[in-house]
Amino acid sequence: MSKMTIGFVPIARPTFDVEFAQNMTNRARARLAEAGFELIETDGLVMSLEDAQAAAAGISAESPDLLLVFHASFADSTMMMCLAEWVDCPLLMWAVPEERTGARLRLNSLCGLNLAAHALTRKGYLYDYIYALPESDEAIEKIKTVALAASAGKKLQGTQIGRLGENPTGFETCIPNYDLLKNRLGVTVVQYDLMTFIDQVEQHRSSPGSFVEVAHKLEAQLENYSELDQTATHGTLATFVTLRELAAKDKLSGFAVRCWPEFFTEMGCAACGAMSLMNQDQIPCGCEADVNGTITHLILQWVSGEPAFNSDIVDFDLGENTAVLWHCGQAPLSMADPARPVRGTIHSNRKLPLLMEFTLKPGRVTLARLSETAGDFRLVIGSGEIITAPPSFSGTSGVIRFDRPAKDVLDILIREGLEHHVALAYGNHVSVLETLARQLDLPILYL
Repeated sequence: MSKMTIGFVPIARPTFDVEFAQNMTNRARARLAEAGFELIETDGLVMSLEDAQAAAAGISAESPDLLLVFHASFADSTMMMCLAEWVDCPLLMWAVPEERTGARLRLNSLCGLNLAAHALTRKGYLYDYIYALPESDEAIEKIKTVALAASAGKKLQGTQIGRLGENPTGFETCIPNYDLLKNRLGVTVVQYDLMTFIDQVEQHRSSPGSFVEVAHKLEAQLENYSELDQTATHGTLATFVTLRELAAKDKLSGFAVRCWPEFFTEMGCAACGAMSLMNQDQIPCGCEADVNGTITHLILQWVSGEPAFNSDIVDFDLGENTAVLWHCGQAPLSMADPARPVRGTIHSNRKLPLLMEFTLKPGRVTLARLSETAGDFRLVIGSGEIITAPPSFSGTSGVIRFDRPAKDVLDILIREGLEHHVALAYGNHVSVLETLARQLDLPILYL
């Protein structure tokens, strides 16, 4: 993961203890550098509107992931508002406590933060804040969280998702809102004709050399690869190669693919295995032309640094307080439980390969969904533990025990009319997703 960049601006007023304010600033700067952040900054304390304008111009030109304004001492809101207006990125303010000595209030940092927060709120700016000494580990963790969320939000701007074909009839969960995606998130959907894409896949299938390397790799990963219908399997591998080439050519960050029925009826193969391979390569692919699912997948990939997976929630056992996450066979192979075999298989309904079949490895997971049910977006967030369990169904499946009662999750899923796809990534990324939702001004719904 690339180093996150922070525009660091220490503000102060000369009527307070400037030497102490500079000491606090030096300590904060040292902690940020120690934590691995790349700082974009100006020399000295920013103590006037003119200083703030100069700092804003220099930092804005570098397009940082995050603007961190350090309240080294009291300052009124004028410098803060200048910075917020000029630097177009998420904003984090940091104020410091000081010792209650019974003598002079040397910094009055918190009051400056309070004034800035009020002014920003009146003008509709979004922000977050820290109140801690520079040596605080919690402060550094908060900055990491906010910066990671900011980096993900920045990547959304200009992201292009390829949509192959249309969503199947009756799958309103997969209807994209092009204008809302562009205006709210900066994401563009590039539409492709599915049959034209399938023609390109056929050209690759007639040239096995284009996917021979992938085939050899799968022979080592799937214990039954040689037993599969090779003509159909080659169609899946040709689909993978064609997707990969299209992503590179048109600068696409992911795909939403109409995976049925055409891949089965026209190609005689399944697209699922190709999407699994793309997901493993961190070019997310979602089925049923689900654009919002692919975007959620992409966000989880960015915040986790690992492949993610779009699944259905297909079963609840309320007595055991568990549910089953499942899909036909498009999960990345890195999610497979190492204690169980990984196999290639055929689609359970269409009876054609190639799909990946395995159980998800045990461990903590974060779930998310960019949801649109009533004309605007909200971010659905959940968490839980994938537990060791035998395969629930054919394809890729995992048994999850949510961090809240399964009955509550089921009620939310149905009563809120949520989409049937939810993305998951291993690890605990809830705080980053919460922060990203605040930065994007998205309501949060917890599973």
